[in-house]
Formats: sequence, structure tokens, C-alpha cells
Amino acid sequence: MTDRWAGPGAGLGFPEDEARIVVERALDEDLGTSDGGAGRDVTTLATIPADQRGVAHLVARQDGVLAGLPVVGLVLDAVDRRLGTGAAAVETHRADGERFARGDRLATVRGPARTLLVAERTVLNVLSRTSGVATHTRRWADALEGTGATVLDTRKTTPGLRALEKYAVRCGGGTNKRMGLHDVAMVKDNHKLAAGGLTAAYDAVRAAYPDVEVQVEVTTTAEALESVAAGARFLLCDNMSPDLLRETVAAVRATGEAVEIEGTGGLTLDVVREYGETGVDHLSVGALTHSSPIVDIALDLDVTGG
Repeated sequence: MTDRWAGPGAGLGFPEDEARIVVERALDEDLGTSDGGAGRDVTTLATIPADQRGVAHLVARQDGVLAGLPVVGLVLDAVDRRLGTGAAAVETHRADGERFARGDRLATVRGPARTLLVAERTVLNVLSRTSGVATHTRRWADALEGTGATVLDTRKTTPGLRALEKYAVRCGGGTNKRMGLHDVAMVKDNHKLAAGGLTAAYDAVRAAYPDVEVQVEVTTTAEALESVAAGARFLLCDNMSPDLLRETVAAVRATGEAVEIEGTGGLTLDVVREYGETGVDHLSVGALTHSSPIVDIALDLDVTGG
């Protein structure tokens, strides 16, 4: 588990290496890989003089929470490196994790007009997506405020964008669960079936990977107690009603063991607070990443002289 969110821009851990990979793949899609792999923007290179300068403002078209602003500079640098169009400078007006309102300027970019125009769509595609995840996450975090429960993400992410989307969750006030299949073990129904039972599955993972955290998915109070007896200290309570979840939390707490308890399945913003008040530590929501709408952000360009 990552550290809990500590406010706008604090300790969010922008995944720069992963973001650079995303930027290069996105530019490959837009520019192609001709001209020695650099690609080209046939319209911009044909119509915009090389010495033309510009000022562009990233402007919010709707309210939201910002995530992914460092991507702007990465895209501009990558465009200049690939096409030799010239360096551009970024002035930020907001920080990742901060709320913004429609009409707010998030950043201002100055530099060669060619660089700004080539970079525009990649910048907006990434920033709108990540800010959309952060904005959606903030709604869930706000709904749970005061319950003691945090909202977790899942592995239901866009292929290739997991690091950025999980970063956006942090920007929105959520908490990351496991990054993948490699860092945390999650014993689910199929694993129990294949191993010959819940305890057998838990023991098998613990024996094979003694240094890896093992979490167990349960659907009944009895399964939760069996998991605790086996040694599990993180339970995923799947598709339980609020009453059953409350009963399960009470039973697990009565064991005296320090167990983190997560609820998941069938959660909506309309009911999440009721679930948060059952005593769980976390509620995981796949929709944070698989169903977040983008936030509409535009790039308003003013072309100046050479």
C-alpha cells in the first residue's frame, strides 16, 4: 500500500519514467515513424514558419481536480527532440491534486508555434484523462470523508497507462492498492478451488513467496475468520451487503488481530457512505480507472511574430 494522500501536490510521486514511455508511444501514434523514426506533422510543418512563436494557455472547460501536469513539459521536450522544432517553456498556475474551476488557466506555454501545435493533442489527451481519473476519485473520497475508510483503486486500468492512472488516483485523494500481480498476492475463488481450499491456497502462497503480502478475498463471515486463523492480515470482502459487511468487520475485530478490511463490489456513490460506516478500512472501486470520464481541457493558442 502507498502512503496515504497528504494534500494537494504533497508526496504524490509522479511516475516520470513511465510517463516518458506513454508520451513516446502517443507521439508515434500521431506523428508516425517516418523520417528515421522521428515522424512528422505534415500540416504544421507545411503551414507554420519555423521562426513563428506562440503563447498557449491550458484552460479548464469544466470543474475538476488536476493530475498529470508534468506531462506537458515531457511532451514539449519530446517534440523538439524528434522534430527539432525548438524548445518551449512551461509556466504552471496550478499543482497536481488541486481543484480547479471552469475557465481557470492551468498552465501557460511559450515557444515555437510548431512545437506547441504538434504537442497539443498528446498533451490534452493525457492531461484530460488523468485529470478525469483524479476528479472522479475526489468525488468518492469526499463521499467517504469522516467515515475512516479510504477509497482504493484496482488493476482495472487502461493498458499501458497504469502508473499514470494510479498516480491520478492519488491526486484525487484515493489510495493505490497493488500495482500488479507481482507485488501483492490476492487469493481469489479460483485459487482456492485449484489449491483445495482457502487455507491451503493461503499456505501455498506464503510458502512460495514468504516476503510478499497475501490478501484473501472472502464472501462470508466464516471465510473471513478462516482467513484470519490461517494468518491473513488483509481481507477483501466481496459483494457483501452493508449488514453482512458490518457483521464480518465486528467478527474479525473480535479476534484481536490487526487486520485490514476492504469492501468491494456493487459500490456506487449513492451507497458508498453506508458501506464506509460499517467499520471497514478501505473500499475498492474499479470505476475510478475504468469508467472515469475525461475532464475537458483546451489549449488556447495565440500566434505571435517570428
